[in-house]
Amino acid sequence: MTNFFENLEPDVATELQLLSQLVYELRENRNAVLKPYAVEDEAALLQHIQSGAVAEHPTYEHYLAARILADTRESARAMLGECLKEANR
Repeated sequence: MTNFFENLEPDVATELQLLSQLVYELRENRNAVLKPYAVEDEAALLQHIQSGAVAEHPTYEHYLAARILADTRESARAMLGECLKEANR
């Protein structure tokens, strides 16, 4: 099997590894926030709050946390994609 990092500069390989780890951790933490509510995403959690199916507090704070984690993950994924484009030039 070919080593993915074999032809990359060490600093680029490190950046890719760190961004990949960040994306993973953000995803897992978001899933951990949503898991107690048995919902797939933030929109479903907000709907539960609005319908009164769950208490507003602390659920709304959990909703906000999940949104921040998801948004940050998307930003990190975009950075990872840009880094990969640059590495493949």
